[in-house]
Amino acid sequence: MIPFSILDLSPVAEGHTVGEALDASRRMAQKAEACGYKRFWLAEHHGMPGIASAATSIVIAHVGAATSRIRIGSGGVMLPNHSPLVIAEQFGTLEALFPGRVDLGLGRAPGTDMRTARALRRNLEASADSFPRDIIDLQRLLGPRQEEQAVIAVPGNNSNVPLWLLGSSLYSAHLAAALGLPYAFASHFAPDQMMEAIAIYRERFEPSEQLQKPHVMVGVMGVAAETDAEAQHLFTSAQQQFVNLRRNVRRPFPRPVETMDGFWSDVERMGVEHTLRYAVVGASSTAEEKLTRFLDETGADELIISTPVHDVEARLQSIEIFSTFSGVMQPAH
Repeated sequence: MIPFSILDLSPVAEGHTVGEALDASRRMAQKAEACGYKRFWLAEHHGMPGIASAATSIVIAHVGAATSRIRIGSGGVMLPNHSPLVIAEQFGTLEALFPGRVDLGLGRAPGTDMRTARALRRNLEASADSFPRDIIDLQRLLGPRQEEQAVIAVPGNNSNVPLWLLGSSLYSAHLAAALGLPYAFASHFAPDQMMEAIAIYRERFEPSEQLQKPHVMVGVMGVAAETDAEAQHLFTSAQQQFVNLRRNVRRPFPRPVETMDGFWSDVERMGVEHTLRYAVVGASSTAEEKLTRFLDETGADELIISTPVHDVEARLQSIEIFSTFSGVMQPAH
């Protein structure tokens, strides 16, 4: 058995408001906790009408207040958008509010377009180049105060919030291994280098104070429903979203459609199907078989599922179905 977790983007579904999206995230976290998932992570994106989790630490607090056991955190915070001190203060505050439950997953990508990234970062080039140093600075700010330490995060100091490194490339695998951090690979939208990245991370891992042996989490898009046809229908929302991203069309998360024929070109279809080739879509038996093959292939230590479904009730049903699979660790009562 390996633990299952949930990755949420607080999708702003077509026809719904940001407030409704955030309330849906609250309900998702409560369902995930009741179903025995280990973590509920939220992702930082900016300038996207279909995603409401831009102020990531605030949304983490929102779901933390609605739950009591499940780990909460970021999947991830895009560290180059922020100073390490600000993130240490935010996550130190979260750890004070929800002791022993907070994870800090870190990414290097902007989580947006370059114009918005510049507005966030001010100095785009320096922020990207300093990513490894910023991680080390953040570790120090979250750890015990050192004698020579002049800058202190309050809250944050000595909170010891565990760090994760997130990535979709070989760069992130090398860095996570060198720093001795747990590694989450974004195979749910960047599958091409997954196996090579996992191999590099495991081969080059250096034990650290936080982690003694490599720990790999892999991501999948997962849509489970009563039938294969229903699950595929629900998944057309994600397929439309990925086409819209390639067209630079910004809109709320789309309603599902009866068919994608006529919506995408052959080239777009091939591109999206390639990107989403590890997606687990189907009725319970179909989805479990696909997921088992994926986990066997990766040898992952943990799985995180993103559920791109327009209707919140269908989204809740999907994560409930996934929780019945043999891999998920049921909660102790």
